[in-house]
Amino acid sequence: MGMYIREQDLLRKEIEDIVIADLVLAFAFSVIFAGGIGSSFSLLIYFFPMSLVAVSLSFILHEYMHKKTAQKYGAIAAFKKSDIGVLITLVSSLFGFLLGIPGATIIYTSTFTRKEEGIVSLAGPLTNFAVFAVFFIAGIAIYGGSFTSHLLVTFGNGILTLPYLENLINLTLLISIILAFFNMLPIYPLDGSKVFRWNKTIYGATVLTIFIILLFIFPVAYLLFSFIFMLIIALFFSVFSSNVRLF
Repeated sequence: MGMYIREQDLLRKEIEDIVIADLVLAFAFSVIFAGGIGSSFSLLIYFFPMSLVAVSLSFILHEYMHKKTAQKYGAIAAFKKSDIGVLITLVSSLFGFLLGIPGATIIYTSTFTRKEEGIVSLAGPLTNFAVFAVFFIAGIAIYGGSFTSHLLVTFGNGILTLPYLENLINLTLLISIILAFFNMLPIYPLDGSKVFRWNKTIYGATVLTIFIILLFIFPVAYLLFSFIFMLIIALFFSVFSSNVRLF
């Protein structure tokens, strides 16, 4: 009975926490894409609905699949926001970069095997793959061959030259694959550390696939810079993982 009450309490708070985390992360991405602390209000208004759609699909579904997969193996799981993480997410976006750590799915179990832990961890990034694939196919279907050449325009000076729907698709593609890439870094407590510990072949194939996708979107030099930046953020996560728990 005690475990049942505890689980119900977690689930009751979960909806509130994930809505707050989703809104915060969407706003932070809007600030980033609008240009940081000096961005115009009109650009923030332009980007926020797109960011909200992209984050809701990429972030909420990512966390939801962690939860459902963990429950499949008999664990209690619920999303929990981090107040410190929410503050870090908002403040960092004002300075033109994003430490997006508004919270995570917490898994309450001590019985997972290494394989089960790896599968639960992989479920999130694979969900991001699915979101990316659906929106990429939609972009090609709607805008044809020119769609792929417009991906970078959304994040440059020519954004207002593209249809709103195309920018929304591009933003969702970017956020979904970046979340997958970041979470697959092999640094605890990110997903990648648990997938790597479980099966190095699956880990390598997943990361290689993400990297190939990114090569179609960004120049190599940009990717290398982003990779180094993400490693720094991941190490930050690792140091403070006792305060901001991620799964």
